[in-house]
Amino acid sequence: MDAHIEFALGIGGAAHGRRFDTEDEIAAALRMPELAWLHLDGTHPDTPGWIARHLDYLEAPIRMALLEAETRPRTLRIGDGALVILRGIDTRPDQDPEDMLAVRVWIDAGRAISISRHPFAQIRAIADEIAAGQGPRTGGEFLGRLIEDLTQGIEAQVSDLDARADRLEAATFADPLAEGLRAELADQRLELTELRRFSLPQRDAVARVLRGCPDWLAERDRRLMAEQLDQLTRVTETLDAVREQLQTLRDEIAGAHDEQLNRNLYVLSVISAVFLPLGFLTGLMGINLAGMPGASWGPAFWVFSLALLATGGVVLAILRLFRIL
Repeated sequence: MDAHIEFALGIGGAAHGRRFDTEDEIAAALRMPELAWLHLDGTHPDTPGWIARHLDYLEAPIRMALLEAETRPRTLRIGDGALVILRGIDTRPDQDPEDMLAVRVWIDAGRAISISRHPFAQIRAIADEIAAGQGPRTGGEFLGRLIEDLTQGIEAQVSDLDARADRLEAATFADPLAEGLRAELADQRLELTELRRFSLPQRDAVARVLRGCPDWLAERDRRLMAEQLDQLTRVTETLDAVREQLQTLRDEIAGAHDEQLNRNLYVLSVISAVFLPLGFLTGLMGINLAGMPGASWGPAFWVFSLALLATGGVVLAILRLFRIL
């Protein structure tokens, strides 16, 4: 099998679970009335040429959308088929889960053509089930299962973010000046931004599938997708709630740091007020000019030191009288 073809499988009828290996077999299977599924590597340089040769019956905008490098979740109904672009949590090791990966799918009664630019755990899991003779057997079941798996991954990630936000809230109200809180808050806000960026249009894309309702989408498939739409709605509501929660924590942490800064500035101001007259007196008595009082008197230093202490005490008394201290 060519390197740009991840796999090609029969889904419908007697060919369910059958693997197609050669280019001619795959092209023929995609033209047959029984549903076949082809998954392509969107980063391989041979993929555009293969699509141009063997999928020329698809409209040009569809072929272009399948190959787009950057895209957002959406659904476009064309004839009896639908172009569905979805996002899923990145489950690869050492990757940020919120950097959601895109899968582009053209699906109609006889074919499902999907393209992703990175390994997709949910896609591979469905393919393994089909290859084992299990899993979806119709286009509606296939699309419903894909949406369900992607939604479950998003929901799990959002639930984890919600739990971490609750722990951050408890830590913040316990000690808003604790080390590391601001860094954790910034990380969670960035994760939230990425999840909201794709979760909202994903909800709209699933809703668009339901509104379009192609003929090959059975009633049980619509019920499943309606449930996934409800879950995505709850996910977006949770993300909105977490956003408000993190904004409140940000204000709390910022307020605590501002209060600490104000206290420090206040202490410095009091110290400056006390030492300003003392500094003036010591500067005045430190000049080297003839006629300085006490220059030839032995106890002069101790008398002057006591005068400085008395002056400091008077300044402190004045500050307390005006309720500055």
